[in-house]
Amino acid sequence: MKQIFWLCCFVCAQTLAGPRPVLHLYGWKGALPEETMQHFERICDCRVDLDVAGDNQDMEDRLASGAVGYDVVFPPSFAIPGLIRKKLLQPLDHARLSNLANLDPVYMNQAYDPGNVYSVPAQLSLTAVGYNIEKMKQLGVDPYSWSAVFDPRVLVKLKGHVAVADSPIPVFVAALLYLGCDPNTASSEDYQRARDVIMAARPYWGSISNEHDWKGLVTGDIWVSLGYSTVFFQAREAARTQHRPYTVGYVTQREGNELVINCMAVPAGAAHPELAMRFINFMLAGRNAADLTNSLGATNPVRAAEPYFRDDLKYHPVINPDVTALRRWVVLHDQTPRMQRRIERLWDEIRTSWHPPYSETESRRVHVR
Repeated sequence: MKQIFWLCCFVCAQTLAGPRPVLHLYGWKGALPEETMQHFERICDCRVDLDVAGDNQDMEDRLASGAVGYDVVFPPSFAIPGLIRKKLLQPLDHARLSNLANLDPVYMNQAYDPGNVYSVPAQLSLTAVGYNIEKMKQLGVDPYSWSAVFDPRVLVKLKGHVAVADSPIPVFVAALLYLGCDPNTASSEDYQRARDVIMAARPYWGSISNEHDWKGLVTGDIWVSLGYSTVFFQAREAARTQHRPYTVGYVTQREGNELVINCMAVPAGAAHPELAMRFINFMLAGRNAADLTNSLGATNPVRAAEPYFRDDLKYHPVINPDVTALRRWVVLHDQTPRMQRRIERLWDEIRTSWHPPYSETESRRVHVR
């Protein structure tokens, strides 16, 4: 009889309490370690559900449509101004974000969201060069310059073993930096010059794909890749755990790099805004933020995270950069719709074109000075 009594009490308590709330997130594959989400679930007595974006365009389209059903989204910084203009984000309640003080001021108050009214930085990644360290030393190729991706005189040594991410913005930004242009003030003429640089390099590339930018580095088929530092971190870890006879490295380029800031923001129609604030504050705590670095290789905007970094990552120049490196990193501003369409057209032209590799004479002629 007693057992029945306590069972009834338990059922009644559960009924009165109702089901656990579900925090719906929208971000990138692997954006959050499973253990981190489980930790938040235990603390807040809720469930966390992560919906994964396919690519930048998928992310932008979903957010532009209002991101219905999500409580926290992880848009790239350059998408924030457009989302604010369309009133698709709600202002953050800074009074509930006590851990804002943990953020490094260098990543705060950026042009895309002055005062961080609508967003806070969460995870940073660089458009950079990932490479096979031993092969590059053998060939005498310098990975600290974008010439490893764009200079035909260098690419003749790498022909067929270069992979480039199938995404126009990072490739064009890298080409503009290689030309000495500021991507945030680049004109249509600058983009045309960048297009010419890319077209000259294109015959030497092995692939334009988002599938091979890290797998090829691991298997040894790719020696140089243009992509994201967090992806190259995965390649490095995979090559190490698979005991490959070479090492995957990734470094910044002296001409500059694009810093991609994936932010945390709350959609205007979020069903659980208070829980969303608790989650954002949770992710700004040092130990929780460090999970993003230790498992994903993300450059971290949370200063309080550094003591919890893995020992082998504490001094990595991409993950924990010095001031000199930071000065060369560019945060991309919002592109006008007209410029976006132009870039997409140029990229379609590049993707669908193919020519036999240039001769040595032609390589000298198209070399960018």
